[in-house]
Amino acid sequence: MKNVINEEYTVVLVKPDGVKRGIIGEVISRFERVGLKLSAAKLIWVDETTVGKHYVDDNEYHKTVGEKTLENYKKYGLDVKENLGTDNPVEIGKMIRKWNMEFLSSGPVFAMLWVGPGAVPLVRKMVGHTFPSEALPGTIRGDYSLESAQVANTLKRPARNIVHASGNTKEAEFERKLWFKEEEIYNY
Repeated sequence: MKNVINEEYTVVLVKPDGVKRGIIGEVISRFERVGLKLSAAKLIWVDETTVGKHYVDDNEYHKTVGEKTLENYKKYGLDVKENLGTDNPVEIGKMIRKWNMEFLSSGPVFAMLWVGPGAVPLVRKMVGHTFPSEALPGTIRGDYSLESAQVANTLKRPARNIVHASGNTKEAEFERKLWFKEEEIYNY
């Protein structure tokens, strides 16, 4: 499938908050303007099986997510035990995974597969920081959301950050196979 050195695939999901706001076209046009090629796309309501595979259910993932959440609680001076009932990073990670799964399956998702040289890091740069309140202006999250870790943590839900983008090439390959059948992917 790859026909250029360094050409790679990356998955971008416009999450339910972005779909409801009607900004799918804005997201697409940003990636097209930099020269990425749309290889597959579809509007779907994610089932429990797919979302369960997307958000990995293993202790390493839970621990990483939990530790980031603990850092945010400390940063904002919030009491994690009072709010979440635990300060165990693995248990917190499991909670965050559950919230992420509930949110991603709460409405339609626009799934896209983009291809181009260095697509993964380019798209990551373009979408911006996970928490829109910390994303730079000019990034998708920085321009279309103001969500903060403090708001998300206080409300016990994931950040409403418009999009998901594959974090690395290994994740992109896994997500490509999860979200798209081979016959849905076009090479042109």
